Amino acid sequence: MFGKVKSWLGIEGVKLELSLPEELRYKDGLVTGKIFMSSMNEHTVQSIHIKLIEKYSRGKKDEKLTDEFELGNIELVQDIDIPANKKIQLSFQLPFTPRKSDMDELEDSNILMGGIVKAAKWLEGVSSVYRVEATAKVEGVALDPFDKKLIVLL
Repeated sequence: MFGKVKSWLGIEGVKLELSLPEELRYKDGLVTGKIFMSSMNEHTVQSIHIKLIEKYSRGKKDEKLTDEFELGNIELVQDIDIPANKKIQLSFQLPFTPRKSDMDELEDSNILMGGIVKAAKWLEGVSSVYRVEATAKVEGVALDPFDKKLIVLL
């Protein structure tokens, strides 16, 4: 009885681990990586949803504003059997659409304005942090396993 409850809640279930390069080129519009899956018991992964999110912040202290934008996502729909105590590796490519603000467009369009725009961004506390999130849908489990990793896009 206790084993069924643990299995249903995902305890001792499938564990996901993302493996990504430390740096990627933003202009390429592609994140390549691997997902490692393991479990203490046999399970079947029905699908994996992977997405790239940009956390865009601007302003300082009390006036700080933060928005999140989903730049790209894919869903890998296939049954993957995870044997007990073995690690399964799955490679993926996540295409995304680079997003540029008006300030970024101005910075790229003119060499002279580039320095001024960079200084203005620094003064306003503008920054972006990127992360990749993966969530697996596991057969017979209520709580889906997930992992997320920060990446640097140059």
